[in-house]
Amino acid sequence: MTLMKKSAAELQQLLHNREVSVKELTEDSLKQIEKLDGKVQAFLKVTEKEALLRAESLDNEPMENRGPLFGLPIGIKDNIITKGITTTCASKMLENFVPVYDATVMNKLNQAGMVSVGKLNMDEFAMGSTTERSAFKTTRNPWNLDSVPGGSSGGSAAAVAAGEVPFSLGTDTGGSVRQPAAFCGVVGMKPTYGRVSRKGLVAFASSLDQIGTITRTVEDNALLLNAISGVDPWDSSSSSIQVPDFRAGLTGDIKGLRIAVPKEYLGEGIAEDVKESVLQALKVLESLGATWEEVTLPHSKYASPVYYAIATSEASSNLARFDGIRYGYHPEGAKNLDEIYLRSRSEGFGTEVKKRILYGTYALSADHHEDLYVKAMKVRTLIAQDFATLFEKYDVVIGPTSATTAYKIGNVVQDQLTLYANDVLTVSVNLAGVPAISVPCGLSNGMPVGLQIIGKHFDEALLYKVAHAYEQATDFHTQSPSLGEGNE
Repeated sequence: MTLMKKSAAELQQLLHNREVSVKELTEDSLKQIEKLDGKVQAFLKVTEKEALLRAESLDNEPMENRGPLFGLPIGIKDNIITKGITTTCASKMLENFVPVYDATVMNKLNQAGMVSVGKLNMDEFAMGSTTERSAFKTTRNPWNLDSVPGGSSGGSAAAVAAGEVPFSLGTDTGGSVRQPAAFCGVVGMKPTYGRVSRKGLVAFASSLDQIGTITRTVEDNALLLNAISGVDPWDSSSSSIQVPDFRAGLTGDIKGLRIAVPKEYLGEGIAEDVKESVLQALKVLESLGATWEEVTLPHSKYASPVYYAIATSEASSNLARFDGIRYGYHPEGAKNLDEIYLRSRSEGFGTEVKKRILYGTYALSADHHEDLYVKAMKVRTLIAQDFATLFEKYDVVIGPTSATTAYKIGNVVQDQLTLYANDVLTVSVNLAGVPAISVPCGLSNGMPVGLQIIGKHFDEALLYKVAHAYEQATDFHTQSPSLGEGNE
């Protein structure tokens, strides 16, 4: 029986009672990865030697110096810089890139005493929603190996769902933590923009990117976000707003909570089984003392084009540095500078990344800048104002995390209504910069459904409180895929 499906509190109790050591915990995680990852394909690199050395050193730390995450294993999405460990962004462009420093979140995890066991697969440069666009492998959903885990943090969600690690970090530019968390039946938090430092995160779209947390339970997620939050003098976009103790609010008491449910979140494009699971979740919240009303987010219909105009524009700028000279893949045998540039970017980037760079370059061009990028930024403000207006009357906004459950590998969604609904559900949150969490709220045909809870800026504590109350009133968080037990 693996220890990787136990909560942080349960693992700390085992450590405190000296029933298990940090090294034994780390070895258990590594054994799970060895046993399962040939099927799940969540990891791009397993850092066994480094993890065991760190675990041995941590075992010498006195009990009184240990915090709630001390000695616990974690996996890291491969677009977060790790000193001395390859950081590829799942791209041939950075296949051999070994950073010389750690991202701020890695420094914070080290201070908390966590043990990184490896780097997790993703869509190339975080551009995608299935983890099929990795240059190296396709990650599979532990609930059904023929299905996608979602993306772009598909490796991060799949590793936790499979029980390879109890914690992982992902990144969320347009839903890339919440959607894979929903597809894999785990908890995924996208914090307020600025809550977590982005120093050491390889940028996709700088005004949208945010590092997020993926775990099996809400309490574990709160602990992990506490560990990585806070102002960073090396990141001017990080916030100095005080970080509360997110776990302290997990009382289960949500009496009087006012919930807004946008009609756009349960309308056309949302699968009936997903809609039914969310309505059942609202009944559970009502039984706990909450009330809800249908509302509208009038500018959400523009979220998709606005997101793509802004995200691709910022991507084209951020990825310009990867030219084979300053950074990135350097082609062998190139005869001159022009050929280096041409071959570096044509051979180093995958198709999806090239498409987004081209669109972003077009959107920023002198002839189209005002019509595309500037107009998109104006509408972005209206989308943010929609949320601000709702939060004057309501405490949280609730809806599905994704319009459907996970689909089959290779089956790209063609239905325009579903594509539109998926974008409305997740990218609006990034455009507004507000926090949102996805928690499991049911199974449909054996695949998990995610419930999304959205809050106002820096109100993650309330989101955790609501999510925890719902989690304690249901048993969806206790269910896990049978992968690795002979029933997959």
